Amino acid sequence: MKKVLTADQSETFLNEEVGESYHSYTGAVEEAMKKYAEPTKIRELAKSGQIRILDAFFGMGYNSAMAVSVALEENPDCKIEVVGLELDAAIVSKIQEVNPEIPFFKYYKKLSIDQLSFVEDNVSVKILLGDIRETTKQLGNEYFDVVFWDPFSPKTMPDMWSEDLFKEMARVMKSTGVLATYSCARMVRDNMVKAGLFYDDGPCVGRRGPGTLAVKWE
Repeated sequence: MKKVLTADQSETFLNEEVGESYHSYTGAVEEAMKKYAEPTKIRELAKSGQIRILDAFFGMGYNSAMAVSVALEENPDCKIEVVGLELDAAIVSKIQEVNPEIPFFKYYKKLSIDQLSFVEDNVSVKILLGDIRETTKQLGNEYFDVVFWDPFSPKTMPDMWSEDLFKEMARVMKSTGVLATYSCARMVRDNMVKAGLFYDDGPCVGRRGPGTLAVKWE
């Protein structure tokens, strides 16, 4: 993997086998805030005192680390549980090689191939390593307040944007839960609808098109 400096001076990696980077070149940290933490209203959720986050396609954990940072800034006593789903152990190991300007990320340095979980005060983080089509089976029904969906692109990995996987997300999301992703591809949104999710535009950040926010049908 090749390290890449993005426009906001935060680092990511290029997966040369896939031909895509793990974050937007317009800014990896900006993406974590603008595409995930802000549109899922993490600050508002923090006021409730408890948040459960599913960070699907965890990578180096920028998205959930940013969400935790925002939540603790709003409510230092908020209890936060993060579950990360990741296939590639190699990208988890790269956590040790980056230092993004995300306050809580320093604790993510505790994660490694040999240690896939940690607890820091009222925050717990755990990675389930393996094929997401299998690891999702370990997740409980209607459990998560927020899902961050951040695989490689639909063009590169269409199987990771399937109706079946979105059905699993609908299953594990609370009735009030929200899923955020960077893609607005027609196939992605069609599969969300088939899975029982209602979508709307997310923010436009570093792309011409918006991201997507999805909730359960009422």
